[in-house]
Amino acid sequence: MNRCLLALLVGSVLLPLSAFAQGDKGETLWVFFGTYTGKTSKGIYRSEFDTKTGKLSKPELAAETKSPSFLAVHPNRRFLYAVNEIGDYLGKKSGSVTAFALDPTTGSLEKLNEQTSSGAAPCHLVVDREGKNVLVANYTGGSVSVLPIGADGKLGEPTSAIQHEGKSATKKQTPHAHAIHVDATNRFAFAADLGLDKVLLYRFDAAAGKLSANDPPAVDLDPGAGPRHFAFHPNAPFAFVINETLLTLTVLPYDASKGILTKGQTVSTLPADAKGKGFSTAEVQVHPSGKFVYGSNRGHNSIAIFSFDADKGTLRLVGHQSHLIKTPRNFGIDPTGQFLLAASQNADQVIVFRINQESGELTPTGGVVNVPTPVCVKFVPKG
Repeated sequence: MNRCLLALLVGSVLLPLSAFAQGDKGETLWVFFGTYTGKTSKGIYRSEFDTKTGKLSKPELAAETKSPSFLAVHPNRRFLYAVNEIGDYLGKKSGSVTAFALDPTTGSLEKLNEQTSSGAAPCHLVVDREGKNVLVANYTGGSVSVLPIGADGKLGEPTSAIQHEGKSATKKQTPHAHAIHVDATNRFAFAADLGLDKVLLYRFDAAAGKLSANDPPAVDLDPGAGPRHFAFHPNAPFAFVINETLLTLTVLPYDASKGILTKGQTVSTLPADAKGKGFSTAEVQVHPSGKFVYGSNRGHNSIAIFSFDADKGTLRLVGHQSHLIKTPRNFGIDPTGQFLLAASQNADQVIVFRINQESGELTPTGGVVNVPTPVCVKFVPKG
């Protein structure tokens, strides 16, 4: 497959929001925040975001549900899905996934149904490119599963559930699936398993809702790395995985014709002089232009900023941004590529940063809103 076609296939990762691309200014978006429920949070919260001014409105409760720590939006923008990061669903060692009808005009969410995630503590999910299935990663369960989506947006019972097996090279961890993604062709899926120090490679049958091991079945990362979250480049044959335990970011060259990742460059997400204990990473995302990659550092309380050279397949550290950030988890880059919204979990805040389009650097806009225990940020065009 030639490089141009490969870039086209990989680039379609952004299709659900492709009509709302860089240069399309002055639009209003809904922003949904996933949280951990507890003393103050009751579920999913919602704000309005103006991509012209960078203003983020005061959040409101959009739906009550247990610990919706990660959210995914259907490509038709009429449905939203949330993991419920629990371990005792209906008396079994499993979490659940809840389906909501989403009204893009009002931003309202209406619960449709919920299903088992086939594993405890589901922590990440995506909707496949055709909108036929939700794919889920279960952290404590160390497994991945697929739930079919009906025409009405409701979830069916799992059609595929795969238990990860083995231990990492350090033998300190058991399987902990932390993220799952599908590629732009919708033919392959990838699960970052923190406990195995691998990204597992799957063939994906969207029509049947089935996962099966690819050949090879995984790409090995550094022993003890702890791969956590994963992101594709929008227009070049690469992916990136952020490693929680070693606080590194690894470039993964991608063969889209075979669904195979290989291990490329690995860089630290911390400054050279960083000191402290209990540090770990959380999220990785790529700017819509493909020029920049961002990763969040917990403990160090920063967003690491990298430039990416697609010709060489290499990252270069640009710097870090730490303004008001305390335990950063997921963050969201708005579809126009102008702003980054960081979920500051232990500060109960979401902070707005403007992205420098030349350097990738982040500058605080002064926009800060209070969201209880925010851990996920998802945009949906309004109207």
